Amino acid sequence: MAVLLVTDDTFLKHDTGPGHPESVDRIRTVQQALNDESFNSLLRRAPVDATEEQMAAPHSSDLVAAILKAAPTGGYRHIDSDTVMSSGTGDAIRKGAGSLVLAVDSVISGEAESAFCAVRPPGHHAERDRPMGFCFVNNVAVAAMHARQAHGLRKIAVVDFDVHHGNGTQDIFWNEPDLFFASSHQYPHYPGTGAAEDIGGYNNVVNAPLPPGTGGGGFRKAFERDILPALDSFAPDLILISAGFDAHKDDPLSDMGLEEDDFFWVTRRILSIADKHADGRVVSALEGGYNLRALGASAAAHVKALMKG
Repeated sequence: MAVLLVTDDTFLKHDTGPGHPESVDRIRTVQQALNDESFNSLLRRAPVDATEEQMAAPHSSDLVAAILKAAPTGGYRHIDSDTVMSSGTGDAIRKGAGSLVLAVDSVISGEAESAFCAVRPPGHHAERDRPMGFCFVNNVAVAAMHARQAHGLRKIAVVDFDVHHGNGTQDIFWNEPDLFFASSHQYPHYPGTGAAEDIGGYNNVVNAPLPPGTGGGGFRKAFERDILPALDSFAPDLILISAGFDAHKDDPLSDMGLEEDDFFWVTRRILSIADKHADGRVVSALEGGYNLRALGASAAAHVKALMKG
């Protein structure tokens, strides 16, 4: 069955300004990497706009309306020191969340078995009531709530291997017994959350904090020991991936020391659990990754793993 790629040039309109690590070149790099002939079999779709109701499902209608209203007509507006809006940010937010909605619809209908959404701005730092950390709306949380509300799925899991803890997803999932969140991340590091003892209101959160310099061996051990058994035990109906590639050894914002093959490996291990419990249904969303060469190569490895090639 096909693997779906959802992306769009709208994401180039979210301008974060000179020198910002979350730049338009990130999405160009990923799109170029996935235009290689080895990805010719991908099913390619342009995203739809998420509705404000869909974006508000993990947040609130007041927050979403305030975020979209905050986009300037010219220049830049800082939500915080790291989180910047331009005139094109609102469209990118709608298309980013809408990419995940489209991908969920596709894998549940059987059009595709799995999907990768090459989107920006990223989402996993966006908490229920606060945008932060380059993020405005939590894309994977929008996807989880859409899978519940539109398709009646009950048990939905998010696995986050971005080098930064997905504090926003944890915040949204914390008191939801049928939502599962697992994260591997450098610790201590931004945003300062994700201690191992943080397990959620219903033992539905698994954090695997890793010290700087962990490398691929330690990363894989943490997944085998902590995250994959818990994910298997949860037996999800759908798995969402927060696919950040900033744990790469060449990334300027981290010291984790991973390589492309580690992203391929973890994707295949997640797929094996999806095959067991969720009819193979996996939807992945781009999060971080700030060395352009490493980002392109790592995203390509991740998608090749989704293709089971």
